[in-house]
Amino acid sequence: MFITRATEYAIRALLYLAKQPRGEIVFKKDICKSQDITPAFLTKILQPLIKEGIVASQRGVGGGFYLAKDPGEVSLLDVVRAEEGPLSLNQCLVEAGSCERSVFCPVHGAWQEVRDEMATILERHTFARLVQQEEEKRQSHASRGPEHRKKPA
Repeated sequence: MFITRATEYAIRALLYLAKQPRGEIVFKKDICKSQDITPAFLTKILQPLIKEGIVASQRGVGGGFYLAKDPGEVSLLDVVRAEEGPLSLNQCLVEAGSCERSVFCPVHGAWQEVRDEMATILERHTFARLVQQEEEKRQSHASRGPEHRKKPA
């Protein structure tokens, strides 16, 4: 299973917004530049997040986007669901009763278990936690000094 490029970029944009002071409006051009996303694509990928109340937008001069919720209240699962829809590893999980074999199929339970575990893990990773982890990794990397950093090829 792969997440779409839209979901990947939505996560990157949301991570950028989560680093800003709460409620601060960020210009579209700043998000695009920092995350290497085209303006049209950014607008497209943020629409589902706006619809879900995760991101808000302000139009006009000085307009842009901002995180509508606290970063601790938004998880990777929220973004994946907004962008991709419900987690469904197999057709039989899309809707209850959609597969007549689910009652006796030995694999159906495995698919459910994998989906549920995946949802639990994605939900555990809030954007507050992700911002904190990124900062810790940057500090750790910086404290190692130049002799431990990879040299460009």
